Amino acid sequence: MQLLSGLVLLVAGAELLVRGAVRLAARLHVRALIIGLSIVAFGSSAPQMAVSLQATLAENTDIAVGSVIGSGIFNILVTLGLSALIIPLRVSRQLVRLDIPLMIFASLLVFALAYNEALTPLDGLILLATLVLYLVLLLRQSRHAVRPHSHEGAPRAHWLSSLLWMAGGLLLLVFAGHLLVEAAVEVATDLGLSERIIGLTIVAVGTSLPALATSLIAALRSQRDIAVGNVIGSNLFNLLGVLGFTALVAPTPLSVSPNALDFDLPVMLGVAVLCLPVFYSGYRVTRAEGLLFLGLYLAYGLHVVSFTTGMPLAGKLEDLMLFFVLPVLVAFLLFSSLRAWRRQHKKGEAQ
Repeated sequence: MQLLSGLVLLVAGAELLVRGAVRLAARLHVRALIIGLSIVAFGSSAPQMAVSLQATLAENTDIAVGSVIGSGIFNILVTLGLSALIIPLRVSRQLVRLDIPLMIFASLLVFALAYNEALTPLDGLILLATLVLYLVLLLRQSRHAVRPHSHEGAPRAHWLSSLLWMAGGLLLLVFAGHLLVEAAVEVATDLGLSERIIGLTIVAVGTSLPALATSLIAALRSQRDIAVGNVIGSNLFNLLGVLGFTALVAPTPLSVSPNALDFDLPVMLGVAVLCLPVFYSGYRVTRAEGLLFLGLYLAYGLHVVSFTTGMPLAGKLEDLMLFFVLPVLVAFLLFSSLRAWRRQHKKGEAQ
């Protein structure tokens, strides 16, 4: 019953949040992408902040760190993948030039700071300072961005009513996320799963559900900028804001497990890097690429489960990914990126 109630509230909250965001963008003459990267993304990441802080204060640091890593992987592979299946996602040039490189940098920064198997308060300050820098850059982008006078037919409601819609949607999302995570963690604990696995899977998926619901509703309403911007902004906020603030207020340095350093963080970094060639080749995410993202997450999930349970499938799956899937994927992405570069180069010469 708790899971069902959480899902219903999740959909309702996402609908309110997207409607309010579209109206606010229309009223303030701001591109929907900016709203998606900032207010919508930070709001849909609020459950992640709450869960990470609660886990840290309860000294469950593996859950706090693992849920951020797992959420970053889930947001890109599943949220973008499912959204692209609904409607091919248009990708703004700003994402390719600014936000994706910053997401890759944020992933690298977390990886580097966590290399000694801990995140200290000083590391938290560095991450928060990077977040402030990103927000300043985003504010400058919003001031210089040229926005059409009409916003895809969105009603130009008063900004206060738009904020109230968004606030109501965010409250529902946070409450729904809390219900879902609480129920899921209880089930996972009864099954005897480790804190790291609970964080990477159950909690990560649970705290990502608000972002997933928001992007799916945005895709269904053809608000593609919000659907994509929400995912990238949410990942940036989780890596820099959630981990940064959690490390800053934690009574002891956040411990990072060796397994996370050896496997989970490299996967998160690889997924972030994957976005750059996919987004650059055509400035869109097609349905085929959405299926690719979902297939990669399925492989990742199977590896985590099989490794945790000690199944021999883990080694075979790892070899398959390393020696077959990864080389084919890299070759395909390089080919797509080169073809996109040539197409744009010829277009520039023609002009």
